[in-house]
Amino acid sequence: MNFKGTVYLVGAGPGDAGLFTMRGAELLRRADVVVYDALVNADLLRLAPKTAEIIYGGKRSSQHAIPQGELNQLLIEKARAGKCVVRLKGGDPYIFGRGGEEAQELAAAKIPFEVVPGVTSAVAAPNYAGIPITHRDHCSSFTVITGHEDPTKDETSLDWKQIAQIPGTKIILMGVQRIREIAASLVTHGMNPETPVAMVRWGTTGRQQTIEGSLSNIADVVAEKKFLPPAVTVIGDVVKLRGTLNWFERRPFFGKRIVVTRTRDQASELSSQLLERGAHVLEIPTIKIVPPSNTQGLLDALLGLNSYDWIVFTSPNGVTSFFEYFFRGFEDMRDIGGVKIAAVGPATAAKLKDVHLKVDLMPQEYVADKIADAFSKFESVENLKILLLRAEVANPELPKKLEEMGAIVDDVACYKTVPETEDIGGTAAKLAETGADWITFTSSSTVENFHARFNLPELMGKFPQTKLASIGPETSKAIIALGLKPTIEAKPHTIEGMVKALDKAIRSEA
Repeated sequence: MNFKGTVYLVGAGPGDAGLFTMRGAELLRRADVVVYDALVNADLLRLAPKTAEIIYGGKRSSQHAIPQGELNQLLIEKARAGKCVVRLKGGDPYIFGRGGEEAQELAAAKIPFEVVPGVTSAVAAPNYAGIPITHRDHCSSFTVITGHEDPTKDETSLDWKQIAQIPGTKIILMGVQRIREIAASLVTHGMNPETPVAMVRWGTTGRQQTIEGSLSNIADVVAEKKFLPPAVTVIGDVVKLRGTLNWFERRPFFGKRIVVTRTRDQASELSSQLLERGAHVLEIPTIKIVPPSNTQGLLDALLGLNSYDWIVFTSPNGVTSFFEYFFRGFEDMRDIGGVKIAAVGPATAAKLKDVHLKVDLMPQEYVADKIADAFSKFESVENLKILLLRAEVANPELPKKLEEMGAIVDDVACYKTVPETEDIGGTAAKLAETGADWITFTSSSTVENFHARFNLPELMGKFPQTKLASIGPETSKAIIALGLKPTIEAKPHTIEGMVKALDKAIRSEA
């Protein structure tokens, strides 16, 4: 199939990126243009190629970044220009998402299109709040209703008398602002005022909020809690099951806003573990990996690989960057020679294992003394030639220690870290506006670049509840240099160690 000149109306699901469909991910990866709505999880945009044009289409309440008519024409124009256009819509495109209207416009313009269903919040949000919308002991049907109409108006297309009399669970989308009128109308037309009601805001995400009441008082609960849209309203006896089945909101990190500052490519390793524990993760990469300013040293090292006794990798980034250059010049892994390999930390060792290389020495901590000590216990490095592959700007202590032990060290930059300033989806703006519970740092460069972007001490002053998590001593030094102190330091100094330290700290707060 020719994907060019086609528009794909893709359901982005209810918020949890894990509920996105495989077909949606496949299309995003080949998109030339992505037009997304306000309720779409911005993390999904990372699936799109870096060359893709990303356009915010808005659509929250009455505030539209692009009016619907103009948006329809935009889709048509991009497709006519031969682009593969992915239109990302929250939930399912055909469930109160105006996807049907967009499809009609595309059909009228003779633009090829495909509609990819998405998991609707009408089902997913109650699920994540511990409410099955059907249950053989309570009901065998459910009705989904838009709350965007005012039930007190004569021209409403909803028959509230009929809706009140339909058995089963009632699901109302977009009804927060009209919940008082909706509840009153249902009671007026015969529903028991004590019928249980739950409202789920930002369902399936780490910032999910659920309130409960009955038809008689739910509007007062909304006012008291200052409960705002977007939300799904569930009406019926199945709400009573929430106390037993509330699985998501009981996860250990639920409700905690945790910032991940790793590079965009590496963030998922930490983010996935935090999300699994129920956290609301804000991915704000502060660094990105680029080639070193001068590659001559690396090229010289590649030409003289057989002269080295050891190659030392200090990070997974170093492994990735080195072998990108290695395989440009060599076709066979055996060309690396008989050199011994040292990897600092299990994550670096795991990266080397991915390229089928055995690690001879693995110091657990990226601390000069610990690495030097590990070498001295393994063998004497006097007169041995060591190739140290790491970032362009790095702590000079390690090569100094090795040279003091008699080694001949070539300290070679195989990559450089530079500030990441892109803010797809506005995550950085959200942090500056609302703060976070935790900010995680996995290297000294993430601290320095985060500070350059946000002014870390100033941010901590604005949001004093925020705590800092460090992966190890070098990262902690960078935090302390700013006059701050990390609340936790991972031991071991790995992603798993950081998650365990966070788990202990968060549980102690409960």
